Amino acid sequence: MSGKKKEFNNKSYKQFFESLYPQLCVFGYKYLNDLDTSKDFVQEVFVKVWEDNIAFKNENHAIGFFYLAVKNKCINYLKSKQYKVTERYELTNLEAFETEDSYMPEAVVIETTAVIDKAISKLPEKAAQVIRLSIEDYTNNEIADELSISINTVKDHKKVAYRKLRDFLGFLNMS
Repeated sequence: MSGKKKEFNNKSYKQFFESLYPQLCVFGYKYLNDLDTSKDFVQEVFVKVWEDNIAFKNENHAIGFFYLAVKNKCINYLKSKQYKVTERYELTNLEAFETEDSYMPEAVVIETTAVIDKAISKLPEKAAQVIRLSIEDYTNNEIADELSISINTVKDHKKVAYRKLRDFLGFLNMS
C-alpha cells in the first residue's frame, strides 16, 4: 500500500468493476452512440488501471478518474482519422464534448440514478413497485389499479418506502 492511497485487490476491484461498469458504458454511449465500442473502451480503461496498479485517494476519486478516462477515450476516438472517415463527425460537436461541463452533469445523473435504483431494490417488493410507478408519474389511483391494491395501501407503501429511502440515502444529504 503506498501512503494513504487505496489500492484494489482482486475481490475489491471486481466489485468496483461490477458496480461502475454499467454506468460507464451508458456514459460512453452518450458520446459515441455505439454501445459495443463504449463497452470496449470501458473495459480497456479498467484493464489499464489494473495493469498499472493505480492507487486512488478514495472511492470518489476513483469514480471521477474512471469517468474522465472514459470521456477522454471517447473523445480521442471521435478525433481519430478512422472515425472521421467512417462517421464524418462534425468538429463543432466534438469541441462541445471536450468541455468538462458537458460530462460532469451526466456523470452525476448516472451515478445518482444508480444509487437510487440500488436503494429502491432494498425496499419490500410492493413498496418498490409503488415507488417505481410513482417515479414514472403514475398517480396513486393509477398505481392502485396497476397493482390491484387500494389507494390507502398505495399511500402506506409510499410512507414505508420514503422512510426507508431517507435512511438508505441519508448520506446524500441534499439540504
